[in-house]
Amino acid sequence: MYRRKSLILKIYKKVQRSKDTAFVLADFYTYCTDNDQILRALRKLVADKVLIRIGKGAYAKAKLSALTNDYVVSGGIIQAGRQALQKLGIKIFLTQAEKDYNNGISTQVPTGRVVGVNKRVSRTISFRGTKLTYERI
Repeated sequence: MYRRKSLILKIYKKVQRSKDTAFVLADFYTYCTDNDQILRALRKLVADKVLIRIGKGAYAKAKLSALTNDYVVSGGIIQAGRQALQKLGIKIFLTQAEKDYNNGISTQVPTGRVVGVNKRVSRTISFRGTKLTYERI
């Protein structure tokens, strides 16, 4: 386990208590404002399989998969990616394919790997080859 009162322990407890699946650096500024210290603590938690890095400054909770016996993103990369984008201040919308499916215009089920956004997004969110793409609405 981690030392008492250390930054790693504080971040670990916040991750365990939180209902969120995605976290960004700004979530941990209440403990410390130095980015280097926060990133060091997050790297330690990634090495200990508590968190998974899904993008630059974006992390997700890790859980052990019953099928592959390996660590995967808790709740899925799509949910974690959408939540991380919202925390970064990017508004999320339904894509055109999702709107068409919900309105009964199309019978093709959307994959969900496309996220509708309101502005240009250059941030890459991915995990093991599954990459989110963006559709500007």
